[in-house]
Amino acid sequence: MSETLHFNDKVVIVTGAGGGLGRAHALLFARHGARVLVNDLGGSAHGGGANTSAADRVVAEIQAFGGQAVANYDSVIEGAKIVQNAMDAFGRVDVVVNNAGILRDKSFAKMEDTDWDLVYRVHVEGAYKVTHAAWPYLRRQNYGRVIFTSSTSGIYGNFGQSNYGMAKLGLYGLTRTLALEGRKNNILVNAIAPTGGTRMTEGLIPPGVFERLKPELVSPLVVYLGSHQCQDSGGLYEVGGGWIGKVRWERSLGAGFDPRSGFSPADVAEQWATINDFSDAAHPTDNVEALKEMMANLQKFAG
Repeated sequence: MSETLHFNDKVVIVTGAGGGLGRAHALLFARHGARVLVNDLGGSAHGGGANTSAADRVVAEIQAFGGQAVANYDSVIEGAKIVQNAMDAFGRVDVVVNNAGILRDKSFAKMEDTDWDLVYRVHVEGAYKVTHAAWPYLRRQNYGRVIFTSSTSGIYGNFGQSNYGMAKLGLYGLTRTLALEGRKNNILVNAIAPTGGTRMTEGLIPPGVFERLKPELVSPLVVYLGSHQCQDSGGLYEVGGGWIGKVRWERSLGAGFDPRSGFSPADVAEQWATINDFSDAAHPTDNVEALKEMMANLQKFAG
């Protein structure tokens, strides 16, 4: 990583930083000069229990190499407490890394409300609470970087993860909207879909691959996205195993029908192959571009 990339005088909040990806993020930010609030409730991968040792260990690691860090043990559902802790300790907040998460994997037929609700609360509501509490400070100082943690389970789906996939793709919708709202105040917002060998993926990834998917191979992207050098916003990046790729929406050019006379299900069936044809596909980046083909169809039949 470039030596010019630094976080001198910057304060970074990393949630779920007691182990795995969050720990790796916190350590790398600190090595680049950031003061880090290490948040971790200390619960299990399934959302049970709590202890202070996980966050304390990471703070000790950072302090051992001369970095500055404080531990926070609040649930992300109490995001305002986490942000206030950073303000009390360091006097500012510059970067928010929403990393905390749990798994409650079950097939949809066996899904219970508690499994659905808890995954939603930790991933979506928790990320909202922390970011919403930090947002006024970022706006006031006209600077901020926010990173959300999405997942390929949200982008592509994954058996037994309807709750998790829902939450993770929902975070990308939040990313896109906050990227639009934050730009005028120099608040840039991006999302990652990481693959790493952590306690949440242990048993899901073959052992020979698991050991090579080190969390440290995700963190360089997160630190770059959190830096002043990064000027991109609204992006979604798959990352893992030393590889990074940007994801974008792709849509077929579709088929148009006369909106004046209407059309039938049989007409849809007749054009089904065209509707699903991705030759010369469009890649809309905003709502205006997304409506391009629809508006062209209205114009075609205007009169």
